[in-house]
Amino acid sequence: MKRRHLLQSAAALAVPTLLSQAGAQSFPNKPIKLVIAFPAGGPTDITMRSLADNASKILGQPVIVENKPGAGGTLPAQQLQSAAADGYTVAQIPLGVFRLPYTTKMSWDPITDLSYVLNVTGYAFGLVVPMDSPLKTWTHFVGWAKANPGKLSYGSTGTMTSPHLTMELIAQKLGIELLHVPYKGSADLMQSILGGNIMAAADSTGFAPQVEAGKLRVLNTWGAERLAKFPDAPTLKELGLDMVQNSPFGIAAPRDTPPAVVKRLHDGFKQAMDMESYKNTLAKYDMTPMYMSSAGYLKFAQETFKREKALVEKLGLLKSS
Repeated sequence: MKRRHLLQSAAALAVPTLLSQAGAQSFPNKPIKLVIAFPAGGPTDITMRSLADNASKILGQPVIVENKPGAGGTLPAQQLQSAAADGYTVAQIPLGVFRLPYTTKMSWDPITDLSYVLNVTGYAFGLVVPMDSPLKTWTHFVGWAKANPGKLSYGSTGTMTSPHLTMELIAQKLGIELLHVPYKGSADLMQSILGGNIMAAADSTGFAPQVEAGKLRVLNTWGAERLAKFPDAPTLKELGLDMVQNSPFGIAAPRDTPPAVVKRLHDGFKQAMDMESYKNTLAKYDMTPMYMSSAGYLKFAQETFKREKALVEKLGLLKSS
C-alpha cells in the first residue's frame, strides 16, 4: 500500500513536467510578442523589427513588435514580471535595467527574475549639435558650458539611460554643469534638436541620417575607435577622457520559462541574427551583431549589475535605503 502511494505521488509530480515538455516541443504554436524599450521610428525599433521579421520565418509564427517607451528603457523588463512564463512574451533588455534597483524601489530582481535568451547587438553612441550651432567642436562645447553653468541643454533618450549617465560622468570629470532634457527615444530626440529646442543630443547613432543630410554635426563618438561613418569625429579617449561607452542589449523571457522554450527562442533569434537583412539594417546605424549565448548573456548581466552600481554611486544617484 505504501509503495503504491509513493508511486502515485511520483506520477503526480511528473505530470506538470511532462506537460511542460510537451508544450515546449510544440512551441511556438501562436504569435510571439517582442516588447522593445523605445518608440517607433528610431534605430532600436527599426533594427529589432528586422530581427523579428527574420525570426518569424524561422520560428514559423509571427513575432510582433510592441513599443513600450519610457522609464529609461526599463518598461519591457517590468512587463515580463506579470507575463506568463511560456515564451510568448519576450522583451528587449537595455543596460538601464541593471541600474534600476540602485535608483528605484522595486519588487523584482533583474538577475533572478528574468530568463536570459541571447544578446543581439549594442549601440554606438555620440554627441551631436545642429550644423548651424556656434559649438563647432568639443572645445567650443566645453568652453561654452564653463562660461554658462547649467545653461547648455542636451537631450538624451531618457533619465538614467547610458547617454544620460555618460554625459553626467563627462560633466563631473570636466567640472561643468549641463542641463539634461530627457526624451522617450531617438525619434523624439531628433525632432527636438532639429526644431531648436535643445543645443545638443547624446544618442546612439540614430542621428546618422540627419548628419548625412547636413543637418547635424558629430562632436565626438564613444567607442574604443572612431566610427567608419564619422571618421572626423574624435573618440572620448582622444579628447582626454579615459572612457568607452557601448551598450549591449538582448532578449529575455519571464522567469521560470521552460529551458526547452528558452533554447527554441535562442536558436530562432540566433539564426535571425545571422541573416544578411539584419546585418544590413544594423550597419545603417553603425551597429553590428553582438552575440552572447543564454549562459553568456546571464554572466554579462551579473557582471554589469555589479559594475553599474559603481557608476551610480560615483554620480551620487544611489537611492537611500
